[in-house]
Amino acid sequence: MATARELMTEGAECVNSTESLVEAARKMRDLDVGALPICGEDQRLKGMLTDRDIVVKCLAEGNDPNSVTAGDLAQGKPVTIGADDSAEETLRTMAKHQVRRLPVIDGHQLVGIVAQADVARALPNEVVGHVLEEVSET
Repeated sequence: MATARELMTEGAECVNSTESLVEAARKMRDLDVGALPICGEDQRLKGMLTDRDIVVKCLAEGNDPNSVTAGDLAQGKPVTIGADDSAEETLRTMAKHQVRRLPVIDGHQLVGIVAQADVARALPNEVVGHVLEEVSET
């Protein structure tokens, strides 16, 4: 079976933890993505930020997205997968943590992201169906 490196989309861009949510939203728009990894000044992964996070955790609460930073929304230790971990381990991790996007790291360096679409393109339909089912369980 393939590795996370073979499944992932390369060149994932981070939003810096000190950038405002407005800056993060613009980056999402420009990259045509719904989520960005949050990286600190040390370039280490601090979490993930989704367009939904911006709406639910900032705008819906009446906060100013110009003054709230991406780092303000980073919570806990981010769920990641090693670049050379197997596709099977990648799928297990996505299912276990019910995440649709999984940052791929090599050491401490972010090298890509495995999204559900990457899984769908690379793996057999029965595997994809099982992963989607597991990730979507509530």
